[in-house]
Amino acid sequence: MRAIDGITFAFGIWNPAESEPALSTVREITYHLLRDLGMTVIFGNPGSTELPFLRDMPADFRYVLGLHERSAAGMALGYALATGRAAFANLHSIASSGNGLSTLVDAWHGHVPLVVTTGQQDRRQLLAEPFLVSRAVETVRPYVKWASEPLRAEDVPATIARAYYLAMQPPRGPVFLSIPMDDWTHQCAPLAARRVSQSVSPDPAALDEIVRALNSSRNPVIVTGSQIEEDQGWNETVALAEHLSADVYQQPIPPRWAFPRRHPLFRGSLLPGQQPLADQLAAYDVVVVLGAPVFLYYAHVPGHPIKPGTKLFQVTNSPLDAAAALAGTSLVGNLAHAARYLREHAEARKATARPKRSEPAQPAPEYPMTPGYLFSVLNQVIPPNAIVCEECPSSKGDLDRHLFLDEPGSFYSVPNGVLGFALPAAVGLQLGNPKRRVVCPVGDGSIQYSIQALWSAVQYQAPVVFIVLVNSDYSALKSFCDFTQVGRNVHGMDLPGIDIVKIAQGYGMTATHVERPEELQPALQEAFASPEPRLISVTVAKGGQTCMGMDQSVNPPKYS
Repeated sequence: MRAIDGITFAFGIWNPAESEPALSTVREITYHLLRDLGMTVIFGNPGSTELPFLRDMPADFRYVLGLHERSAAGMALGYALATGRAAFANLHSIASSGNGLSTLVDAWHGHVPLVVTTGQQDRRQLLAEPFLVSRAVETVRPYVKWASEPLRAEDVPATIARAYYLAMQPPRGPVFLSIPMDDWTHQCAPLAARRVSQSVSPDPAALDEIVRALNSSRNPVIVTGSQIEEDQGWNETVALAEHLSADVYQQPIPPRWAFPRRHPLFRGSLLPGQQPLADQLAAYDVVVVLGAPVFLYYAHVPGHPIKPGTKLFQVTNSPLDAAAALAGTSLVGNLAHAARYLREHAEARKATARPKRSEPAQPAPEYPMTPGYLFSVLNQVIPPNAIVCEECPSSKGDLDRHLFLDEPGSFYSVPNGVLGFALPAAVGLQLGNPKRRVVCPVGDGSIQYSIQALWSAVQYQAPVVFIVLVNSDYSALKSFCDFTQVGRNVHGMDLPGIDIVKIAQGYGMTATHVERPEELQPALQEAFASPEPRLISVTVAKGGQTCMGMDQSVNPPKYS
């Protein structure tokens, strides 16, 4: 012992074994960390730069192979949606930012937590620009919450941990990491997972402003968005709507359903055009948008976002959506908390008599079948707890009109218009929801963008029912040409000569084609009775109801 300036120091022999943590390889520490974080399913498409990580995978991990990066990352996206936790995808080098980028765009717009790792060339030769050197970090940066390549091999586990915590923070989303292939064999210290809060409460003072507006309102309305499901606010939103006896619309082109579709207060979808949407909400004096942008538009139809004089409020978990709103007052925070607060503080409203929401007229069994008839028959045989993952843009309006599911987590759709979403997402949703049946209605054009996911469904025994609407063209584009008065003299609109059944059979899937309306219901019933994935190809008439939900009488723009 020695005292210096009143401070006592102890001197002795330094023993590194006593003061330093036991070292292990980056690879071993990473697998321990992934296990602690609950990411023991790895979705991937391997390449040479990923092999050092993937070798000798622990027995409690599961590898789900996609034949293309779009399919691999897309299955991870579906799995994250199903479980509510970040999913782990391991993609290949520079290909990840090309083949897998569309899934990152989906996850960015859909607030889906993904941790995507990709291989980088050997760190020791990066300066020489070797074969497969990757600049993927710079490529993907606009569509991820964070993109990084660790400066040191020892930083890899901590970087993955940070990526996970960030992916799970609201609004959730994808993160992207590029990891040099030689990093996995370096030594580093152990790293334990830690707890990071994932909920931010909205400002009570701002919520009180909404309460005062609701209390003085003659006729309020609620617009529900997909963020309600992200924040597990389904029940709280239903309770709020009933407390206020308020009509409920869902956001335009909804990527998720956030309100029971048979509920007497439900009024359907808003239209994705300024003036048509404002007209739908014209009868209301207070509009409360929960968990959605204000508003999502498609074709440009000039008008006001909302009728002048109407009080508009937005509650969102996304600061970007709050900043981008064209009108109203926005506040940021958890949707379940906000809905619960509003219900507890706003005055209850006496239920008023409303016209009973009529069921849509049943389409006739014509030949060829209309998309509306297909979905009306599907609605009769689909299990009540089924999950629909759709990508049929030319018939999205028909699906919305005829398909009714009332349980949370029942509907998923492409959040941004990038095709290739539904097939791999459906497989991931099924793997993450083994007790619920996933149904994937998809167009014969859309299915081509990630058709390799059919193989994964077979190999991993994911019993998705794939329903392919075959009209042999890009009908959604033709409808958009009509709406915008562009005209149909546009090349690349037709898709002749594709046999979806043979393609599915080539991937090992049982598939059948339905031509006539009397064949449809038995084919669907047989598919739902099977414990295996099935594909049903259905010939449908051209010209279904698109996501626009509008015809040319709604002041379409003109192009010359």
